[in-house]
Parts: sequence; C-alpha cells; structure tokens
Amino acid sequence: MPLKTGITNSFRKISNSTRGDSPVQDKIDAIKGQLVAARVTDIVLDENHPKFENVGQWNGIGAIYFEFVNQTGTGAPVTFALPYDSQIKTYPLVNEIVLLFFLPNQQQGQITANKSYFYLKPLGIWNHPHHDAYPNLLNRPQQVRDYQATEDGVVRRVTDESTEIDLNSPINPSQNTFVEKTDIHPLMPYMGDSLLEGRHGQSLRFGSTAKSQSEISNNWSTAGTNGDPITILRNGQPTKVSDRGWIPIVENISQDLSSIYLTSYQKIPFSIANENFVSYTTPPTTPAQYANPQIIFNSDRIVINAKNDSILISGQNSVGLSSNGSINLESTSEINIASKLTRLGSKNANQSVLRGDETVAYLKILITELQNLAEALKVVQDWPGGAPAPNPVVLTAANSALQVFENVYNEIDSIKSKIVKTA
Repeated sequence: MPLKTGITNSFRKISNSTRGDSPVQDKIDAIKGQLVAARVTDIVLDENHPKFENVGQWNGIGAIYFEFVNQTGTGAPVTFALPYDSQIKTYPLVNEIVLLFFLPNQQQGQITANKSYFYLKPLGIWNHPHHDAYPNLLNRPQQVRDYQATEDGVVRRVTDESTEIDLNSPINPSQNTFVEKTDIHPLMPYMGDSLLEGRHGQSLRFGSTAKSQSEISNNWSTAGTNGDPITILRNGQPTKVSDRGWIPIVENISQDLSSIYLTSYQKIPFSIANENFVSYTTPPTTPAQYANPQIIFNSDRIVINAKNDSILISGQNSVGLSSNGSINLESTSEINIASKLTRLGSKNANQSVLRGDETVAYLKILITELQNLAEALKVVQDWPGGAPAPNPVVLTAANSALQVFENVYNEIDSIKSKIVKTA
C-alpha cells in the first residue's frame, strides 16, 4: 500500500543520512517493527459480543480484531488490539484501516518482554468524517462500481445510495447500529481552521473570519477582518442536503439541527423567533446586525436547568423575553420583581397601581363615616302640622345603606390578593 511505501522510503532516507550510527539505526529498525497497518474485521463494544470475555470484559471495550494489510495478502491474527489513547477515542468501523503499535502491556511488570497491539484512530483513506472503510475489493467485486479512478488515485463516489460495505460486527447484532449514509458532508475548511467532525453531521470548528474566494464560502465573514476568531458547535447538518456527500458544506445556523456560536466580530445571518421589541423605547440590535462578541444558541427547543442551585441571567442594558405565543412564569414559592419603575401592558403605561392594604384601610374609614351618616339620617323627622314624625323616605334609604355598608365592611379584606404584592 502507499502508506507502507511512504513510511519505508522515510526510513530509508533517515538510514542513509545516519549511516554508520548504529544506535540510531537500531531505533529506526525498532520503530519499523512496531508500526503496521491493519484492517478491522470486528470490534467489541458491549457485553453481548461473543469475545467479550476474551478481551477482558469491560476493560476490553473497544478492542478490535484485525487482519494485516500488506503487499502479499492478508492474514487474520487471533490476537486483538486496544485503543492507544484511553481518554480520546474514535472507535473504528469494520473495514476501516488503523495503525497498530506493538507496545508493552499491563503484564510488563511480570514479563518484561510481553507486548500487545494498540491502535490509533482510523486512517483517513477517503478523507471523509462519515467513514473511511476500505474493504478488500477482491472479496467484494460488487463494490468496485462505487470507486472511481482519478489522476492521483481512486476516490469513492456512491451515487446509488448503496450501503454494501460491512461496517458493523459480523457476529454481534446487538451493537450493530451504524448506518451508512450518502448525504453526510464534510465541512469546508478555511486557512488556519481546527476542525473536529463526527460521523453523523456533528462538528466543532475553531475558525475565524475567512473572506474566501471559494465557491463554497461561509456566511459569517461579511463583517470583521480575516483572523477574527469564531467557534461553532453544530449537532446535525440540514435535513435537506445534496446526496453528493463528498462535496463539503459549511455550517448554517438557520438550517442545522442545533448550534452554538461563539463570535468575536462577525455578523451571523440569523433571526430570533420574535424581533418586534415593542416593549423597548430603544430596541436592541438584532442578532443578525450585531458585530461584536455574542453567543447564540439555536435549536427547536432550548432547556436550561439548574438542578441544585440557581439560573442567573443578567444584562448590562436589558434582558429581553419575547415570544410569538405566551410567556409563562411559574413558581412553587415566590416570584419577586424589584424595579424603580414597572410598566404593565405598554411601555407607555402611565396609570398608577393602588397599594391594596392601604386602599382597604382608607375604604374602611370611608365606610365607617358613611355608616355614621346613615345612623344620623335614621332619626331625621319631619314636622307636618307642627308635630314631629319620621321621614319614611329617608328612613328607608338609611336602613338600606346601613345594611350595604355593613356587608361591604365585613367583606372588604377579601379583595386583597394573597399571592400578588406591590410596594
């Protein structure tokens, strides 16, 4: 394979430049003996795999079985290889190519010469994040049509939505969840980018403003200058994309499934669900027009939950809550609003809210005085023919008013809200 040839040539060049230096040559020979390319034939990912016990149970998760890739053919060893890095892992698919190192294992304290194979992440045979499987085409002639010759080699161009490559375990159906898709696109890179891409349209870009002249240009470089940093976390590419999965695409905040953007001096072509800002005297700059550092979260739904303490939201100028439906505030304890001025219903509201307790106290005083007046009116008399006599109209009105005043006085405390208080 070209990989082996390239490494061999490098060793030859080093060897020629250090001729006569046997310690260096010994190290080169040692490296040559420890590094080998292999095709993955199976991988252990759960306890249902028939070889779960063989690889050390849960300590062997990620162990691969393999066949060596060389110029004379393949051979299937009975041993297995473990991930080289136990912190950052990219588990290979069946038929992907990995580099194996033959290094000391956990038994080195007992048997100093005991070694095992460890593997690095899959080789980028196709330079594509979805998978880089390269099956033995001599054994799978029906797949030859998916490979096209170019000036510099062979490329894979699946145009029939075929998924004939074996990518899952041949003997453990319980872990076989990987589905090959022809519409997963790699990200378009720009000079200086650091990209981390998953197999299913997830990505993390440590990029910058890049006013590229490529026909695949990004949409965050209309403002700022080349080199302004930007970080984009994307989970899921647009649902409607070309099935020509070998053509790169760029992130699209409006169409990707979920995104987090951390910007510096870019403008992001993005509109929030409600940009009316009718409650503002001076509306804020919309996210699409803002060209200073901002963080944007965008998805079908966003949930923020503090399971043990608090969620604190603070803004130097304002905190805006807007919705095309409703805004609901719920609490099992209290809702407290503290402000120098609170306007309800409109930013131009100018009517004052009455303080309930004091209003009730004043109404009680007023009712008491009216009761006294009604009592006095009950004894008002007329003097028809010079003799005193009760005024029937005044007496009836006074008695009726006294009854109303008494009822209102007894019930007036009930009009005070028990759950809403104002200062």
